[in-house]
Amino acid sequence: MLGLLSLPSPSGISLSFPKIYSPNPKPFSSFHGIQIQHFCIPLRISSVRRNPSESVVMMAKREEELKEIRAKTTEEINEEVIDLKGELFMLRLQKSARNEFKNSEFSRMQKRIARMLTVKREREIEEGINRRLSRKLDRRWKRSIVVRPPPSLRKMQEEQKAKAEAEAEKSS
Repeated sequence: MLGLLSLPSPSGISLSFPKIYSPNPKPFSSFHGIQIQHFCIPLRISSVRRNPSESVVMMAKREEELKEIRAKTTEEINEEVIDLKGELFMLRLQKSARNEFKNSEFSRMQKRIARMLTVKREREIEEGINRRLSRKLDRRWKRSIVVRPPPSLRKMQEEQKAKAEAEAEKSS
């Protein structure tokens, strides 16, 4: 059965649309009518493409950083992970206090931490440590961490201390 549905519009003109009445209405039926297929046409714009040499440089930097990380001992990696996590925490504090900070530092530090933990896990796999034991050792290591200020905060505290000493010498 076909009927008309009238809707008033803001301009005062009434609009009429056909309304379809079904003899057996199903409250939770799904509509299997028109399907619209999306066609994705790849656009190749020369100005959007990156220079291939730039990506090679980025890969070289990443490989260089991985070589640097792999040259470190596991203890040094653990220490640096702790320091980077502290720096990440300081960045979050700066963000919450609405201080100036570089937003790109978040992802840079997170990626560096992930690379270090990946190298650490690679070493565990070479030693034959399975995932379950690795997680157990990781929990034990996290409990043994002694909380200390991150390097940037230590540096800032040392600078403030040096300024205070310099002012004390001037006033004496």
